[in-house]
Amino acid sequence: MASLSVKPGQRFTLPDWKNNSLLISADAEQQRFNSHHVRQEGRALRNETGNQAKWDEHNSRTHLKDRITTVDKWREALAKCLADIDLEIDALTKVKEAAENAIQAKNLCLDVAIECLTFRESRRDIDVVRDPVEEELLREVKVIEKTKKELQQRVDDAFKQLCLLKEARQQLSCDHRHKVEALELDRQCMSFNPTSGNISFKVNPTRIPYGTTALSEWELNSRRNKERVEAEMRASVDLRGAITLSIAQTNNELDAQRIATEFALRKRMRDMEAALSELRWQEKNTLEEIAEMEEEIRQLEEDIRKRTLDLKVAHTRLETRTYRPHIELCRDQAQYGLTDEVQQLEGIIRALQQKRTESQDALDALYRQLHRIQTDIGYKTNSLQLDNKCMDTRRKLVVPVEKFDPEVDAVSRTRNLPRDSQLEL
Repeated sequence: MASLSVKPGQRFTLPDWKNNSLLISADAEQQRFNSHHVRQEGRALRNETGNQAKWDEHNSRTHLKDRITTVDKWREALAKCLADIDLEIDALTKVKEAAENAIQAKNLCLDVAIECLTFRESRRDIDVVRDPVEEELLREVKVIEKTKKELQQRVDDAFKQLCLLKEARQQLSCDHRHKVEALELDRQCMSFNPTSGNISFKVNPTRIPYGTTALSEWELNSRRNKERVEAEMRASVDLRGAITLSIAQTNNELDAQRIATEFALRKRMRDMEAALSELRWQEKNTLEEIAEMEEEIRQLEEDIRKRTLDLKVAHTRLETRTYRPHIELCRDQAQYGLTDEVQQLEGIIRALQQKRTESQDALDALYRQLHRIQTDIGYKTNSLQLDNKCMDTRRKLVVPVEKFDPEVDAVSRTRNLPRDSQLEL
């Protein structure tokens, strides 16, 4: 009789077969769900990043427009200052030439007075007397010589002021030229778009180039240049008025100027001491904040270390549970709980690390601010010392001007004579 052939091997039960089919179906549904979720997240991410990129480009373009507007306003202001200082240089040059012509004109008056005195020396016998005419002539010679000396001093002041004006104009012209170049570059940046032919990747484009300055420093430099030109022009206008009017200096006016200047110096020293006190208070508070921030960073690092240990425990538990045998290797609630714990711990560690980075950045900023405060304290301390030296030096003003022996500047090799325009104020 023929025998039934039986295929050798393991035989599964019908429930096992059904469970396997159900498991395959469940896994397929889970995978489709996961795929759908990933697709939705990808779509949301694409929308979000696309909108973010558009807004970032819009903000950058807006900032460029604002910057161009700001720089263009400064360019116009500096251009106007350049035109004004050119007019002032021409005006002061003409006034200086007028003063030189006035000195030449005084020579004729002096020659006439001396000639008259010479003629009167030819008198004889009893007529050779010191009469009021001779006294007036002698007084006239003295007045003319004094006037010539004053006018020559005005000419010297005008020459010095012209040098200061030209120096300030040179610095302002350089600043104006730099702003024109910066405008051209920013306008070129405005013209760039994704379809431009001259765009490409650059090596480390976000680096901070050497010599980069802060915005406040840039604005301060522009304002300083403009204010210096305006101050020099104001000084030039005052000097032209002094030359034109030929104001006679008196000891009372000199004392008034000395008192006013010393009053301003004392007031400036009080302001400097107040500023130093405020800076030292800021330094103290900054040091305290640095200490607190360093302690906070240490606490964050300690929390990161603890959460890292917790994450290691969770990882170890998950890895250990992978060795469960056969059907015991199931995704039970403990597995889900450990998985959630790992994800939560990883998120916590990332958040702590991000906060540690932010705290470190804040600490670095505090150190930079502390350095800036301490540097400014040094500057102001030096300025206060210089103001004290100025007060000591101004005691020379009690000496008459004609007896005052000015010091010689070791750099410019010029004599630091007090200006008549300063004395008359």
